[in-house]
Amino acid sequence: MDYIAAFITGGLICVLGQILIDLTKMTPARILTSFVVAGVVLSALGLWQPIVDFAGAGALVPIIGFGHTLAKGIQEAVAKEGFIGIFTGGFTACAGGVCASLVFGFIAALLKKPNSRE
Repeated sequence: MDYIAAFITGGLICVLGQILIDLTKMTPARILTSFVVAGVVLSALGLWQPIVDFAGAGALVPIIGFGHTLAKGIQEAVAKEGFIGIFTGGFTACAGGVCASLVFGFIAALLKKPNSRE
């Protein structure tokens, strides 16, 4: 049942993104940014954690989950370190994911032959 909940939730997030692409003039970059901001706002209001508890990776893997991770990291850092946690919490919480994306992107760039238009 966990897999079904994750699949449906992640699928609905993707459907929302596709609807925004098809029905608005928003660029993909603006949609991505909007999803990250939505994740931060929904987490700050306490509305996203119940969805994460229900769907697990279906709510954490899409880009909106990145915003949730940022907000949660900031909340935890502020609780531990005070005001300075506003500036450090998001970076600490997301460091592993950002580092992995950079490393795997670099490896893919080394393995993939570039397309030249000669």
